[in-house]
Amino acid sequence: DFFSAGTDSTAASTEWALAELINNPRVLKKALEEVESIVGDKLVDELDIQNLQYIRAIVKETFRMHPPLPVVQRKCTQECEINGYVIPEGAMVFLNVWAVGRDPKYWKKPLEFRPERFLENAGEGKGDSASIDLAGQHFTLLPFGSGRRICPGANLATANMATLLASIIQCFDLQVPGPNGQICKGSDAKVSMDERPGLTVPRAHNLICVPRARAGVAAKLISS
Repeated sequence: DFFSAGTDSTAASTEWALAELINNPRVLKKALEEVESIVGDKLVDELDIQNLQYIRAIVKETFRMHPPLPVVQRKCTQECEINGYVIPEGAMVFLNVWAVGRDPKYWKKPLEFRPERFLENAGEGKGDSASIDLAGQHFTLLPFGSGRRICPGANLATANMATLLASIIQCFDLQVPGPNGQICKGSDAKVSMDERPGLTVPRAHNLICVPRARAGVAAKLISS
């Protein structure tokens, strides 16, 4: 169950990230430019991820909009009052991580997939999300929970997801097939972003796309 939960949430998050990239070609183009400029003529590996800031920002933005754990549960250790509501000792409290990640009180244009929000003004400690990490210390972004019960595989999941996304972006163009198998173009090249209930809030429909090798890039890299 432990390993099943980890692989399921990582797979769901990666699928959401690919869907967002397909629907946001500007982001995909910028990610490809970063990979090409930093990684060069070799295949992406995990050691490259620390230098791929935009790829890491894409992962954060995916976790903000599509958190692996949409709801975090905690037990109240002593009675307290929050916004006029008395929370008795022993009560189970649920934090809606999914809703916080889309709350305009904490995020500018929360429904817009914009990885740049994790990079803008970060050096000055300003901006929408400067210096926010995934370690459970910022309550506006808790995709893996927080405290002693934080997901133990958070770092592994983040690194694996970033490496996989960078590798796909480096080697393939992602195209959307139409109902008759034709490749969609322009505004028609979009995929559904509907969700369905679940422990990890999976997509309502499986992501269907056609990976096309980028003008021989994939063959060159794989054979080298």
